[in-house]
Amino acid sequence: MISVITPAHNEARLIAGCLASVQAAACRTAESVEHIVVLNRCTDDTGKIAVDGGARVITEDSRNIARVRNRGAAVARGRIIVTIDADSRMTPNMLEEVSRMLATGAYVGGGVRIVPERLSIGLVCSLMVVAPFVWRYGVSAGMFWCRRRDFAAVGGFDEDLVCLEDIDFGRRLRRHGRSLGRRYGTIRRAHVVTSCRKFDQFGDWYFVRHPGVVYRLFRRDTRQADMFYYDARSTKAPRKAP
Repeated sequence: MISVITPAHNEARLIAGCLASVQAAACRTAESVEHIVVLNRCTDDTGKIAVDGGARVITEDSRNIARVRNRGAAVARGRIIVTIDADSRMTPNMLEEVSRMLATGAYVGGGVRIVPERLSIGLVCSLMVVAPFVWRYGVSAGMFWCRRRDFAAVGGFDEDLVCLEDIDFGRRLRRHGRSLGRRYGTIRRAHVVTSCRKFDQFGDWYFVRHPGVVYRLFRRDTRQADMFYYDARSTKAPRKAP
């Protein structure tokens, strides 16, 4: 079985697309698939939409995305763990590719190609500001996949981190794979399409105009993380931390 885990905080507007994409991908793999949606402080219809979409729903109200992801993994029944965010959609061949790559025995797990739902000059420039920080870590992200035993071996997501817990997880998974003689892979025959909602809210040029935000996020600044991620549904762009 493959267990797909999706954290969700008030995702009623976008989660239906994620649910439908997982269902479509489940039809393309010989593995059985369960989709676990972890509700996080939801006050909208996310839970009902998830149940109607065939997902198994649990709750974790911590203001900590790593803990939310780990809560889903803790109840997962699959031998393979996949994580995808509620505002992302996987291509129909994604789970098939996950099974194929793990079956080769060459990979410990990995990430995927990420395709933004739209592009603009400002968005491309903002992504270029972020890119050097991401390249420094040397792991792909977007959607993580690995065997359950390897997820447990690295301790899941680090709950002491308020942001970049995904990049940290990838780095630890890669290091664990090296100890086993297996590689950290990037799925290239499939991809995830992710929303640009933060740029919709803050502006496509936001990171160009405020490069210090990127620096502080990658330095794991708690206040900056709260303003940019956890409070990102407010009506204003996050102010710059002092």
